[in-house]
Order: sequence, then structure tokens, then C-alpha cells
Amino acid sequence: MAQRFAHPSEELFARLLTLYGVDWLYEPVEFPLAWNGGEVTRAFRPDFYVPSQRLFIELTVAEQRLVTRKNRKVREFRALYPELDIVVVYRRDFESLMREHRLSVDFAAA
Repeated sequence: MAQRFAHPSEELFARLLTLYGVDWLYEPVEFPLAWNGGEVTRAFRPDFYVPSQRLFIELTVAEQRLVTRKNRKVREFRALYPELDIVVVYRRDFESLMREHRLSVDFAAA
């Protein structure tokens, strides 16, 4: 069964990882960020996990002014799970990667 992605940019990123021989998992783990009693009220699910590097990758292609919420979740993730590594690939970095490979993506698609 083919992997279903939340956004075309994630599919393109996954294809690039595969092209370079990088094994990856898509959204494999959800990390609780806030609780009310014993119930999780807010969580974060990074887009990719690269087992060989023990690295989570969060891809965000929203306009920079709209990534505040995502950045807050990443900061909370880092504070709660300091033993785990995560990198954020922002839109400008992703666009640069796409230009380098002569690819394009519709950022408006969802």
C-alpha cells in the first residue's frame, strides 16, 4: 500500500530521502506535550524519523510568519524530550532543495 502524506511537500521530501538511500519512517510516533490529569491534551508528531541517524525531521512549508505555533511545539518537544534529536526544515530551505533538484511543489495544496 502506498504511503499517504498530509501534504505534497512531504511526499517530495520522502522521495528525496529515498533517492539518497536514506531509510525513513513517516510520522511514526506521537509525543505528548501537555496533559490534564492523565489525559493528553496536546501532542506533536514529527513528520519523519531517520532511524540510522536517530533523528526526527519536521518539515514546515507554511509562510515564515505562520510557523510560530509549529516552532512552539518544537521547543516544547526539545524541553520534554532532550535525549531526542529533531531538525526543522523551513520553507526557504525546502525551496532551495527543490531548486537544486529542479523540482517544484504546490505549497497551497493540502
